Amino acid sequence: MSQSTLEALGSRAPRAAEFGRDALIVCDNLVRIYQTGSIEVQALQGLDLLVDAGEMVAVVGASGSGKSTLLAVLSGIDAPTAGRVRVGRWDLMAMSASDRVEYRRSMVGFVWQQTSRNLVPYLTAAQNVVQPLAFAGRPRRTRAARAAELLDVVGVGYCANRLPREMSGGEQQRAAIAVALANGPRVVLADEPTGELDTATSQEVFDALRTVNRETGATVVVVTHDPAVSGQVERTVAIRDGRTSSEVLRRRAEAHEDASEIVAEEYAVMDRAGRVQVPREYREALALTRRVRLALEADHVSVWSDGAGGSTSHAGEGRRHA
Repeated sequence: MSQSTLEALGSRAPRAAEFGRDALIVCDNLVRIYQTGSIEVQALQGLDLLVDAGEMVAVVGASGSGKSTLLAVLSGIDAPTAGRVRVGRWDLMAMSASDRVEYRRSMVGFVWQQTSRNLVPYLTAAQNVVQPLAFAGRPRRTRAARAAELLDVVGVGYCANRLPREMSGGEQQRAAIAVALANGPRVVLADEPTGELDTATSQEVFDALRTVNRETGATVVVVTHDPAVSGQVERTVAIRDGRTSSEVLRRRAEAHEDASEIVAEEYAVMDRAGRVQVPREYREALALTRRVRLALEADHVSVWSDGAGGSTSHAGEGRRHA
């Protein structure tokens, strides 16, 4: 068979679709390992995550689960150890030092939990927003108007001429969001942005992030431990032991003729190798330990504890349906 015939046949062969081809953010088997002396710490252990353009996603998890490491990787602050990470056209595994600077300047904006890390203390709110515009070479005549516009978007236009010490914590965080938006990033990342604030002020900051998502079209990824915050987005991703473990999807459903309600449904996340993290409370309740038995049934999969019988007549004993 000729080479040309082989090539023609190859071109007609079905190809597996690239994982996350149409997503804005793609983490494919992402690994991040830190070396602490002679000890290796696996902060991310093969995490898979897709985020579409324009989404607003909350990432939750216990301390040490890897959620802040994920944001550090996506922001370009930290470099992944292995796997594949893409944000827009940027391959975060293959960026040079200069690429990383350009990526952080143009593609992503970042908001820290600590208000003191977000703003230069001796600059006013407007000057803080102007600073990244100046670094990016934006024309001087447009900078002030851009700063005023962004401060208005997040609801603190009245703070334009105030220093950080003259603003409340919530005002500082909203000004920090304006700084993160200065160069028109496609992605805004916020690491516990309401962690130091009271409930009412936290709501103001979160409302500002939602406004940014709605009015600018920026994709927003928020790491939070606050259930009041995570419960206000359509999608919440939970990370456990360095992997995505579950997702909660929220949708509006008609409750009765003149009203609707938010319905939240939790899903376990299956990675590309077919692995699913069974929640600890499920494992403990049904004594699911090192080995489990699987049974493929008409419309679900049954998971049985090692010592349970296999008959489907023992409904509820040592079994859970997936």
